[in-house]
Amino acid sequence: MSATEQLIAAIEDPMVRELASRGQPRNFPRNTVIINEGDRGDSVFVILAGKVKVYVSDDDGREMILNVLTQSDYVGEMSLDGRPRSASVMTLETTMCSVVTRDALRAAIAANPDVAMALISTLIDRARIATDNVKNLALMDVYGRVARLLLSLAKEQPDGKLVVPDRMTQQDIADRVGASRDMISRIFKDLTIGGYVTVADRVITINRKPPARW
Repeated sequence: MSATEQLIAAIEDPMVRELASRGQPRNFPRNTVIINEGDRGDSVFVILAGKVKVYVSDDDGREMILNVLTQSDYVGEMSLDGRPRSASVMTLETTMCSVVTRDALRAAIAANPDVAMALISTLIDRARIATDNVKNLALMDVYGRVARLLLSLAKEQPDGKLVVPDRMTQQDIADRVGASRDMISRIFKDLTIGGYVTVADRVITINRKPPARW
C-alpha cells in the first residue's frame, strides 16, 4: 500500500474516504493559495495531511478567517454549482490533498448516493457555522468574540487544564474574530493580568473561564 493509499485508508468517515479514493493526490507547500475567491472551479479538495485556512479578504488585503480545516476535512464543494468560489483557501503547512473533479464526484454519487447526503450534511453544518459567525459579529463585542473563540478551540488536558492546541498569534486571533491586532493585544493583556489566561511560546492556557462580559 502506497503512502497516499495509507492516508486515504486512515480517513474514518467512509463517505469522505470514498470521495478521496476517486481523486488525484497533489502536494502543496505552506502558504499556497489552492482556491481563489471569485475563480470558477469544479473540484473538491479532500485533505489527506496538513492544514488549510478558509478566508475572505478585501481590496486592501484585510482578511477574515472563516474556518481552519485539517486531515479528513474537505473544501470546495460549494463551487460544484458552477458559480465563482465564495472564499479563498490557503495552506498553513505542507499539505496533501486528493483533488476530486466534478465528474469524479458525480461518479461517486452514482455509485453510492450516501455520498450526496454526506455533502448535504456538511453544507448544512457550515451554513449553521456561518449563521453563528454573522450573529456573533452583529451582537457580540470584540471581547465576547475572543472569549468564545478561545473556549471553542480549547481542549482539556490530562491535568484538567484547558489548552488551545494550535499555536496562534494575536494576528491569527484578530483574523478569526474580525478585529485589529491592537485590540486583541489589549484584551489579552487584561485577560493575563486577571489570571484568566497564560500565554507561553504562543500556547494559550485558559486558567479559568473568562467572564461573558468585560
